[in-house]
Order: sequence, then structure tokens, then C-alpha cells
Amino acid sequence: MKQFPRLSCLCQKLLFGGAIATLAVGSLLAPASSSSSLPTPSRERSETQEKPSNTLDNSPKAVVDEVWQLVNSEFVDKEFNHRDWQKKRQELLSRDYANPKQAYKAIQDALQELGDPYTRFLAPDEFKMLTSQTSGEFTGVGLRLAVDKRTSDLIVIEPIKNSPAMKAGIKPGDRILRINGKPTALMSLEEASKELEGEVGSQVNLQVAQKDKGIVDVSLTRVEMEVPSVSYNLRQEGQIKVGYIKIDDFSSHAAEQTKQAIEDLGKQQVKGYVLDLRGNPGGLLFASVDIARMWMEKGDIVHIIDRQGGDRKTSANGTALTNLPLVVLVDDRSASASEILAGALKENKRATVVGTTTYGKGTVQSVHELSDGSGLAVTVARYYPPSMTDINHKGIKPDINLDLTMEQQLRLKNDPSLMGTGADPHYERAVSVLRTHNLSRNNPSSPQPMSSR
Repeated sequence: MKQFPRLSCLCQKLLFGGAIATLAVGSLLAPASSSSSLPTPSRERSETQEKPSNTLDNSPKAVVDEVWQLVNSEFVDKEFNHRDWQKKRQELLSRDYANPKQAYKAIQDALQELGDPYTRFLAPDEFKMLTSQTSGEFTGVGLRLAVDKRTSDLIVIEPIKNSPAMKAGIKPGDRILRINGKPTALMSLEEASKELEGEVGSQVNLQVAQKDKGIVDVSLTRVEMEVPSVSYNLRQEGQIKVGYIKIDDFSSHAAEQTKQAIEDLGKQQVKGYVLDLRGNPGGLLFASVDIARMWMEKGDIVHIIDRQGGDRKTSANGTALTNLPLVVLVDDRSASASEILAGALKENKRATVVGTTTYGKGTVQSVHELSDGSGLAVTVARYYPPSMTDINHKGIKPDINLDLTMEQQLRLKNDPSLMGTGADPHYERAVSVLRTHNLSRNNPSSPQPMSSR
């Protein structure tokens, strides 16, 4: 069985002053089934379910039964992987649990029997992290951090725009030596994240090693801010201007951030766009659908098949922002909502897809908060691209397959700032595709910018 794809390289995760965007929790909403056009499956109990006894109230068994009830009513496989799920409830509730930890372990063991790695229980702290990531908001100081694989140093990938860290002069490449007086030398990213957590308005003290100033002490005030899921810039590639857009995940703010990127770059007279979905583990379903509609004037986007066999088809709605040439970059860590977007753009011939075969996650999860603050992600449906091809465990093959050498992969992993530059072979091939499109720019049928809607 495949392991979960990484959000970034093995030595790197995104830290937003406390919110860890790890795929272990981040992919559970990738895609999620919560949008106005695709409602969350009903949480009502089926006729075969029993209401929890009042004796379960305020007991670890209450959460155990909550999980059982949700799986019983929502799990996409009505056969429950050939397990007797009714018998499993009796077995779970016949046990005594001395504390929540024991109950959580029993829940995890029971869910493993379903044979679905995406139907997962989340302890309260994990659920809190997931909620923070998918909401697109966080409380912290605004740092993207990584652990240097060679030195184990905690280094700054970049400060978030307009964050306390940026305003304090922290720069990419700075090393964080201490957090609140504690040395970071032996800290994991998770431990560093916990040190950066805190209430809005509280202080966090950092000791930072900078190339130009040496070792400096910085005191930052934690704030609530929006997580930037999208970054973009204008690239002058010879005679053509290229709009480069990178989507890190599909949070609730990803669509509005992508819209801004397309419009800002369009005003700068770009001749085409490169949309980078490499390393993107997914996120919210409605975000990927909304973004697909920004590029597609017509055509189907995705089919969602629930456990009753019902097909909820989502299509473009005539609100595309541009019809300029588009190249999409993917790799084996592009998963779920990324695959929905890439698949729709490829199969509708709206974009040329460059890179390597995507991860292959063709299932939809619904995420629920439980009574004690923990959470449950349940696989409630399967999704298919417009062609109805089953991509689960298979992925989407690019139009132009381009494998990177080990040296090239390590170079991009160790220095993410090289992505989307001349040192990035996938990006270079994308630019070559756009140049080909640009050769026909004098043709009256060539794509032209569309008005924003």
C-alpha cells in the first residue's frame, strides 16, 4: 500500500507559527465534500443504527460510538471491507476504557480493518491542526521553516508577506537558533511549531542567525492571519512574458488568491500561464472546482459517485477569467484536489500537463468534529475526471512526461526557491510549450485575454 505523499520534501514542512501543514492530516479534506454545490453527506443514522445509551455520556465510549455511527452511515463501502460492522460495535462497547487514549487506540484499530488509509481518526490536537490548515487562517508569526537535511539547522524558507516575521526583518536563509530561550538544535518541526503556538497578542522570542547581521534577538507578537496558499510572479522568458502561479494546497482561501493571481498577471500582458501543482496534496473540493472554472469556459470538471451510486457531476459555468495558453506542472506528490484540477484541464484540452504521473487518490472524505474535540475523516465517495477513468492508485499521466534525475530532485528539494526558474527542468519545458503557442500569436484564432467577471 502506498504511503501518504509528502507535502514537501522529507526534511521540510510548512510552519505558520503553530499550524503544521503535514499531509498526515492535511490530505483528509483532499478533496472534502463540503460545498454549496456538493453538500456534505447526511449525518442522520440509518435504520440499522442504535442511538448511544445515556450511560455513554461523558465516557470514552461515547466517542467510540460516535465514530461507529458515522462510519456506519457514511463509509463508501457498504460491505465495510467484508467486516461485520454491527458486530464490531458490540465488541467496541463491551470494553472498558480507562481513559480517552485507550478509546482512541481502539478506534484506530477498528478503522484499520476497513482497509482505507483515508478513513482516519484525529486526536484533538491533530483535528485542530487540520481545521487551521483548511480554513486558510492561523495564529502565529508567519514563518515558513524547514530543517536543513545536512546540518539539522532550523532555517527560514521565507517569511509570510506582511507577517510579524517579515516586518521584523527575518529573511530566507536565516537560521532560528532558539525559540523562547530553548535551543532548536534537537527540535523537530512539530516541536518547533508547538513553541511558536500561542494566543493572539502574546510574544514569542527568537534568536536568529543572519548572514549580514550575525546573531540577533527578535521579539514577535503573534497575530491571526490568512495562510497564503498561492504565490505568483511575472517571468520574462526571452520575448514572452509568463505568469507563474504556484498553489501549495486548496484551503478555503485558495480560489480567491488564485483569482487575484490570474487577474494581476493578466494586467501585466502575459502571453501564457504556468500553474504549478507539484507537491500539492489537495484540500477542499469546492476550491479545486472554483479554480477549474477560472480557466475553463465549458466542459465537465469532476464526477462524484457516492455509496448509493449517485453521480454528482460538476461542470464549468462560463466564468473563465482567461483563455490564454496554460501549462500545468504535476508530480507524484500532486494528489486529490490537485488531480481533480489537472485532470479537468487536461481532458478538456484546456492545458498541457507536464511532469510525472500524479499520486492517484480517487476518494472523497467528509470530516466531522466529535464531542470531545477529536475528529473523524470518513471516505464517503469516489471521484473521477470527465472521462470517468479510475485514477485511484494509478494517477493522471501528463501530456509530456519528464522524469528528473536524482541530482535535479535533490537540488529543488534543498532549495525550493529554484522552482519555477531556469534551474527547474519542468518549468523550462513548460516555457517551451508556451513559446510554441506564442509562435501563432498573429493568428486571429489565437487565444486572447478575456474580461474578468
